[in-house]
Amino acid sequence: VQLQASGGGLVQFGGSLRLSCAASGFIFSINDMGWYRQAPGEQRDFVASISSGGITNYADSVKGRFTISRDNAKNTVYLQMNSLKPEATTVYYCRSTVKRTAWGSPSYYWGQGTQVTVSS
Repeated sequence: VQLQASGGGLVQFGGSLRLSCAASGFIFSINDMGWYRQAPGEQRDFVASISSGGITNYADSVKGRFTISRDNAKNTVYLQMNSLKPEATTVYYCRSTVKRTAWGSPSYYWGQGTQVTVSS
């Protein structure tokens, strides 16, 4: 299973970006999909998640500005980021909980990370 993240880049204060993360490979089902972010030398922090049924959770710092969604047919999760602030500058990682077979246990898989830079 591979997760390919994209959509990062440079944006001005108050701007928007949309991140995408597509899962591919031998996949039976995907449970939760989510986004995390990690600054150099710091722990990886939760940003948002969405269940297979569409239930969403957000970190308090992004509520009202970020929206997570998914396209189950494409095994893809999105993160719409609005009203971006300079403190959002870091690398964003996607994570999916994947079952590779009907009888197997779910496992976490991580994308490679995509850089988001917000200029002030």
